[in-house]
Amino acid sequence: MSDEPTQAPTNTVQCPLCGQIRSTAELVPGILVRPAVLQLIQTEHPQWDPDQQLCLADLHRYRLSYLQTLLASRKGELSALDKEVIESLHHNELLSENIAESVSQGLSLGARVADRVAAFGGSWPFIGLFGAIILGWIGVNGLWLARRAFDPYPFILLNLVLSCLAAVQAPVIMMSQNRQAARDRAHAEHDYQVNLKAELEIRMLHEKLDHLLLNNWQRLMDVQAIQADLMDELSTRLDAMKR
Repeated sequence: MSDEPTQAPTNTVQCPLCGQIRSTAELVPGILVRPAVLQLIQTEHPQWDPDQQLCLADLHRYRLSYLQTLLASRKGELSALDKEVIESLHHNELLSENIAESVSQGLSLGARVADRVAAFGGSWPFIGLFGAIILGWIGVNGLWLARRAFDPYPFILLNLVLSCLAAVQAPVIMMSQNRQAARDRAHAEHDYQVNLKAELEIRMLHEKLDHLLLNNWQRLMDVQAIQADLMDELSTRLDAMKR
């Protein structure tokens, strides 16, 4: 005869909502569900009684559905960003990421050149170099080559070069500014998604805390009832022994 202990079978029941076979540890009493979520469940399953149980997977799904309904009621219609947040909550995915790297990936050669030209054009080295070139141009044509200057006063060729430089530099700087605006918009959208998910996570955390408190309170009531039964049984035995 084998001395190995036999493993007790796991208690499993069928969830009344999804119909899946679940263990008793994965079931939650319906009376512990918040009224708003409970109303949503009863809307889709009128035959379900709150005195029955439901599995944790269904409870999580209906909580997300309640949050989605709450967002839709406040904003009128969910945007693509809101739907991404709901999906990340459903799949337990992270939204935090380095936006600077994701925006900088896949840039074209023209975009990289525009960023570098704008960065150099808005720096003190560019101002110093540009001022030195202008002073050197004026010095060469006004003093050194005064009689045979290739651009005599009033330096018409210099004005033409400066006009062409401004005409080319302005669109490049505007392209870089547009890219910066796109980066700022991406950062703002990412911050909105993170803040929205944090708010929804806090709401779900409150739901879970309420569930734990109510569940612990129910267990304490059961323990007190068992203790009262034991005290009554002990009192009955003591009375019988005295007789």
